[in-house]
Amino acid sequence: MDDGADPVWSACDAVSSASTPRQRAAVPAEQYLRGTMPDLYDENVRLQEYIERRDADWKLRELLAAADFAGPRYRRFEEEISAYGLAVLRAWMRTGYIFTLTAQLGYYLDPTPAEIEELARDPEARHELADMTIALTLPAFRQRALVEGGWRVDGGAAIATYFTGAALRVFVNEFRKRRRYQQKWQTNVCQDIEVWPMPSSAGDPEIIAINGILIRDHLSSLDSRTRAVLKLVLDGYSQQEITEMLGLVSIKAVEGLLRRWRAAAKRALAGGGSS
Repeated sequence: MDDGADPVWSACDAVSSASTPRQRAAVPAEQYLRGTMPDLYDENVRLQEYIERRDADWKLRELLAAADFAGPRYRRFEEEISAYGLAVLRAWMRTGYIFTLTAQLGYYLDPTPAEIEELARDPEARHELADMTIALTLPAFRQRALVEGGWRVDGGAAIATYFTGAALRVFVNEFRKRRRYQQKWQTNVCQDIEVWPMPSSAGDPEIIAINGILIRDHLSSLDSRTRAVLKLVLDGYSQQEITEMLGLVSIKAVEGLLRRWRAAAKRALAGGGSS
């Protein structure tokens, strides 16, 4: 037989060349099925994987229940399922697929092009939304899915899939909340940006140093969240206070906004100086 032989016919030849039923039986059923009926073989593999996964999920749930869904084992479970959920949510946000999924659940968020673009290009925006979503999903998932039995082994979904489904519903609320914050600052704060005073006592020396050009020309082109952060910095608020006032996840979110703004501001100054 040449090296380019069709694997389907190779399997069939192995069966037909056996001279007795006992010899034919010596050919593994899996190999025969894969060679003669690949679609049925693939379906059989998927079914076997589903059964194994369902069995593993059930055993995991029983182990966690034995410790009343607490202690080191449950903390490890939370860490692992959180990491999985964060990675999935961030990927869905980056591609925009998350809005397709939420619509399939009956939640029509109707994101604007600017909102889709921000999630696609801004990893910190994705991290901020995903972090808050997962943090809020965990306690509800523990109570409803595990303690109260909302997740069932015969329900069809793996534990991880059930968790991401629960996180999608939380994401809907967090996205709407974030949208409301942005709209609030855009209407109540950012419309009067050109008349903001620049106090000499503002806490950030870099902002003071480059205020001459940027307070009108550059700042007005920024997104509402960044402008709101800068407004509060100029008013002398600390990063911790800004985090609490804007409902951000952590000080790192404020630091990230300011870092990106500084980089853009310096590029603007460099361009203005060379023209």
